[in-house]
Amino acid sequence: MTASPPLVLLAMSDSTLAQVITPDLRARLDAVGKVLDVRPAASFLDEPDVAAVLGDVEVLVTGWGCPPITRDVLDAAPKLRAILHAAGSVKHIVDPSAFERGIQVSSAVAANAVPVAEYAVAAIIMGGKRAFRLAAEYRTNRKKPDSHGYAPIGNHRSTVGLLGASRIGRLVAERLKAFDFDVLISDPYLSADDAAAMGARLCDNDTLFASSDIVSIHAPLLPETTGLVDARLLGLMPDRSVLINTARGKVIDAAALEAECRSGRIDAILDVTDPEPLPADSPLLDLPNVFVTPHLAGALGNEVNRLGDVAVSELERLVAGEPLQHAIAAHELERIA
Repeated sequence: MTASPPLVLLAMSDSTLAQVITPDLRARLDAVGKVLDVRPAASFLDEPDVAAVLGDVEVLVTGWGCPPITRDVLDAAPKLRAILHAAGSVKHIVDPSAFERGIQVSSAVAANAVPVAEYAVAAIIMGGKRAFRLAAEYRTNRKKPDSHGYAPIGNHRSTVGLLGASRIGRLVAERLKAFDFDVLISDPYLSADDAAAMGARLCDNDTLFASSDIVSIHAPLLPETTGLVDARLLGLMPDRSVLINTARGKVIDAAALEAECRSGRIDAILDVTDPEPLPADSPLLDLPNVFVTPHLAGALGNEVNRLGDVAVSELERLVAGEPLQHAIAAHELERIA
């Protein structure tokens, strides 16, 4: 244990703080650290109250609405030991020089992945039943649609393809073991043995799209994945197959996706789009074979509590001299969204 509690600064928006740090989590924070009452806004150094204490801050607990942790901020915080992010990616918040300075960085991205994986699995199950297209037909025609003539339909021995073995992709694969799916997975950093351990078979992108009844996107948005799912890959999908995207809209070529959906050849379940939000006149909002939700798969409402719990647990480990459980390494920045 440290000789005295570390000085902790909560750097997130007020609305995020109210959701993420519940009263019981605040009690745990106060038990291991001295939490400052000042609130960073647009910039750490633009706030006189923050600038006055930043030199003594040892831990930043960050979240949605966090000001950028720039080199100037790091220079002004020479005692900073850790940045504990109570949200997802730290890539666009923490300056890479933090790692060079030996500052420990952790993220609650694993906790945020849980509801996304749950959403994806639910979408796979509902998509396999072609529930959204049939519901749209039912609503429009006011009579029961002929699901018996709708092939392929059902989830027994259907093939699910997972594009990307990200944290979310791995959680989805693990959860799909409970069902009678054949699971394919494509990821350039994954071995065949690792895929098998996840209950899946490793394949290339072409095989995945051509062989799957349902394709679920779990690739991070990087320069090499922007527009990765293009017209050619979409064209490989079997007729009446289902495309699910809970990753980032720009992973899929927007024009190619719209063309396929307008043709009615495939179904799509989209929690993310390009652009986001969709314009009011987007045909994707009206097509019976497209189901769009407003980027709600990630942590919302009571699910946000998981994010705060991760950050507070990391602080407890830090104070106890234990390694962080959700540490982010500098080399991971190139591969995370």
